[in-house]
Amino acid sequence: MEREMTARAPLFQTHGTKGRTLYKLYASFILTCILFILFYRLTHIPLEHYTLTFAWISLFASELWFSFYWILTQTVRWNPIYHQTFKQRLLQRYGNELPGVDVFVCTADPVAEPPSLVMSTVLSMMAYDYPKEKLSVYLSDDAGSELTFYALCEACKFAKHWIPFCNKFDVEPRSPNAFFYKSCHSSSSNLPISNEWSKMKDMYEEMINRINFVVAQGKVPQKLKQHQGFSKWTSDMIPRNHDAVIQILVDRDDENSVDNENILLPRVIYVAREKRHQHHHNFKAGSMNVLLRVSSQISNGPIILNVDCDMYSNNSQSIKDALCFFLDEKKGHEIGFVQYPQYYDNITKNDLYDNSLNVLSMIDLPGMDGFERPLYIGSGCFHRREALEGRKYSKGYIEDWNRGVDRTCASACVLEEKVKHLASCIYEHNTLWGKEIGLRYGCAAEDMLTGLAIHYKGWKSKYMDLERKAFLGVGPTTLEQNLLQRKRWSEGGLQIFLSKSSPLLFGHQKIKFGACMGYSIYNLWAANSFPTLTYLLIPPLFLLNNISLFPKVSSPWFIPFVLVFIAKHTYSLIESLYSGNTFKGWWNSQRMWLLVRITSYFYAIIDNILNYFGASKLAFTITAKVSDEEALKQYEQEVMDCSSTSSMFVIISTVALINLFCLFGEVMRMILNGEGRNDDALSIQVAFCGLVVAINVPIYEGLFLRKDKGRMPYSVTSTSLGIAMLVCILSMHGLSFA
Repeated sequence: MEREMTARAPLFQTHGTKGRTLYKLYASFILTCILFILFYRLTHIPLEHYTLTFAWISLFASELWFSFYWILTQTVRWNPIYHQTFKQRLLQRYGNELPGVDVFVCTADPVAEPPSLVMSTVLSMMAYDYPKEKLSVYLSDDAGSELTFYALCEACKFAKHWIPFCNKFDVEPRSPNAFFYKSCHSSSSNLPISNEWSKMKDMYEEMINRINFVVAQGKVPQKLKQHQGFSKWTSDMIPRNHDAVIQILVDRDDENSVDNENILLPRVIYVAREKRHQHHHNFKAGSMNVLLRVSSQISNGPIILNVDCDMYSNNSQSIKDALCFFLDEKKGHEIGFVQYPQYYDNITKNDLYDNSLNVLSMIDLPGMDGFERPLYIGSGCFHRREALEGRKYSKGYIEDWNRGVDRTCASACVLEEKVKHLASCIYEHNTLWGKEIGLRYGCAAEDMLTGLAIHYKGWKSKYMDLERKAFLGVGPTTLEQNLLQRKRWSEGGLQIFLSKSSPLLFGHQKIKFGACMGYSIYNLWAANSFPTLTYLLIPPLFLLNNISLFPKVSSPWFIPFVLVFIAKHTYSLIESLYSGNTFKGWWNSQRMWLLVRITSYFYAIIDNILNYFGASKLAFTITAKVSDEEALKQYEQEVMDCSSTSSMFVIISTVALINLFCLFGEVMRMILNGEGRNDDALSIQVAFCGLVVAINVPIYEGLFLRKDKGRMPYSVTSTSLGIAMLVCILSMHGLSFA
């Protein structure tokens, strides 16, 4: 009887969160105040001068947009849900009949993404606590670099020692780089394994030294080219022009593919797709689609995990947690993918650049899960192969979890040649790849677009955040890297909103309207740019000219403005602290919220406009995983790096200086002229301008006080000073009517 109950018991269960009624009351209160603010703007439009009227209407338009966007953000806070999985039931029910899992690791540049870092990720995947005969690891090297191939050969040798070590001592995490670093910095050490720990650490460091030496040389010495696969590289091969290279480094049909305890190793395959100058390669989406095709002929695992090259496995059980969703008898058949959050292990105490995105991971994505449509965010995602390959969901669908590939007649060498054409440049011509099959092309946020396409085909998705994080990666360590990364995200999101796949415009017939609104939060990130710039420029410039744009303190209309500001930011602080941030971390996130909106989002809009008129082409900027020592030291000390000469930093500095000049001008006027009578009318503008100045303190330090390499370049400082002073002078001349 107990066995029958276990057989029928679900493999996962879902629960909501407490306090939703209280939150809905809070949201209703905010909405009421917002309506009062909008009504005030509409009924108090000043008509005495066209400049003042224009400024008033601009603020009204910005407030109208912020109100609309705030309503969008409420959809993911209305009913967030969380899951609990039952791995023991999974093992009892399926035992040795668990499905095959193909792991896709993507890298594209051995300089920006060091092979030693990539190999730690690969090794963490190889060491999963999962039947090794069911596990295949594919490394896509888009640079086609023999340096990365050499590093993978070294990693496969080391894996013969590393995997038994992990199994014997139940090691977590199973990335050797992360494990040894955390062990060295841990207050408690595991004494029973100290000797073996030291030997393994020495072995790992020797491997890393060999890899780093070869990378520093820029080529693999002939004496180290022991694997026959090196014969595929020729002297004329460059990252953007080379033949396809496919090498099965560890093949389970090979008697030598065992570890030092004679236990089978997971299959490991190196894939470098063909690249030619005249053929567009579609960036990461193109490499993922090549892996889809190649893997279908080598292992054909029904479950696919894709991770970025720096996003190592931090929880060796996470495969089983994901399978609890797919293999659940009642609901598993309708799940297209299971998404884990992206967390970083190089976050500073107060999260200087708001890299952690904790609120997104702990609030937004569970909220999307309430509509059974959490996003595909590009890494740490387990896919159902058939959903990723374009199959539509149907109620009668039955997955064959035991399917594989018949390898009885094909050796590794024969198979490598057989699948080589699947990685050619012309294979996808006149096919549905990138349109209806695999990852979608033509979008900077190909992951979000692909997940949306899967949802449109009827599949649901799940979001799972384990107590021990499933994956940890490396976040940007400079402000410029962070801004460029968010530019790509917001640019892709806006592309989706303006396309035929737009959830808000066209998706309501395919998925729940709440999910459409939730998707639109990210699709419309970039659209926040102009309203934010309006609010950062118009109120302070009018303050400089002693012109009020807000109600007096003595006016009843003052109340909704203050209540919205206090309530919204208080809740934001509570939400941030709940998500694991510190108070200073919340303050840093407010700064990044401002900086990203006036730079990354602004440039995302410009690029979309240029792309629409054919003046710009889609580009994919790789976020560098390494920084120079001084920049890294500044990051660890939580000192903002302002050393870039990018035009983004000119915008940041100019906006900060305009607010500083305007606030200084108002304070000086009050001191010199004793005009206390205007305090009542200008109080909101003074407070707002002061807040902007306070949040930009690190920018002012970079402009005027710092002498290190992280200071603002003189070219940026002089340009920003000139523009800010010119804008303030022109505003004083143009607003002289007051």
